[in-house]
Amino acid sequence: MAFQRKKTKEIKVGGVSIGGENPIIVQSMLKTSPENFEGSLKQLMELKKAGCELVRIALPTEESCNIIPFLKREVNIPLIGDIHFNTRIAFKAMEMGVDCIRINPGTINNVRKVKEIAEKAKQTNTPVRIGINSGSIERRILKKYGRATPEAMVESAMYYVKLFEDVGWTEIKVSLKGSNVLDTIEAYRKFASMTNYPLHIGITEAGPFFSGLARSAVGIGILLYEGIGDTLRVSLTADPVHEVLAAYHILRSTGLRKRGIDIISCPTCGRCKVNLKEIVEEFEIETMSIEKYLKVAIMGCEVNGPGEAKDADIGVAYGQKTALIFSRGVVTKKGIPKDMAKDVLKEELYKLL
Repeated sequence: MAFQRKKTKEIKVGGVSIGGENPIIVQSMLKTSPENFEGSLKQLMELKKAGCELVRIALPTEESCNIIPFLKREVNIPLIGDIHFNTRIAFKAMEMGVDCIRINPGTINNVRKVKEIAEKAKQTNTPVRIGINSGSIERRILKKYGRATPEAMVESAMYYVKLFEDVGWTEIKVSLKGSNVLDTIEAYRKFASMTNYPLHIGITEAGPFFSGLARSAVGIGILLYEGIGDTLRVSLTADPVHEVLAAYHILRSTGLRKRGIDIISCPTCGRCKVNLKEIVEEFEIETMSIEKYLKVAIMGCEVNGPGEAKDADIGVAYGQKTALIFSRGVVTKKGIPKDMAKDVLKEELYKLL
């Protein structure tokens, strides 16, 4: 059964359309210092190559905004400025041509200053993400609810949505993130039932690669199943390229987007006579820039070869002494030396592009 998305308002961030009938957009964040122009550019290019469509960048000072025109000139990808505490940074980022800003009202903690940001956004035609975070709910709301409950997050989000509406600027998207998966899901459910603004979804502070991926897959997967979400980020304490790859894995698993190489591989056992983990990891990295959706099987023995992977567009199965290539369950090449099999698989894959 295909997931049915809830219809939301469409906005544009740079050249990327979000919400409405558009695909769910994959986002990540630079993890380099904005003072490091060369390192930031390198990471931005790696993210674009991996299929990232929106990139957020931390802007801790007004001076850090100087990187915005440099990155925009070098790489064609929308940039979202991440703003906390200091509204002057938001003003400077918008003046420097950032494609969107993300504000956290809880860290600004001043209604008048948030209103000034809304007015500046309208003046400069800059979309805004209102980012509600369970760890920084405003003091007045925490006092009312006692903790960052889903109801507290929704009340905070609705308050600032109304503030932007009163200013006359509705090119906004909203996030309601927490590290507690169930609270986050409930907050998004409640907010989605009340408005049609596009939603950026994810689990914040999800953790290191394995636990963070598990939390994110559960939380994001449930929201997507319920039709909630227009952009997403898998937040990991890891390389941001891994966040992008994880996001596409989640979207492919839900049938909502099919982009790139979908690798299926066996878990290995005593029959496997090659380092399949290393082969799969290398193959994934070497093919991550491919946009066309293709299913590729990499199997460690004949048991898991053409038979169990017969729906793969192309695949390899490693035997005791040699390997074979197959497509849709039919063997197309055999007797391949095992140390050459990965390269042969890549050659055959590129013929399908």
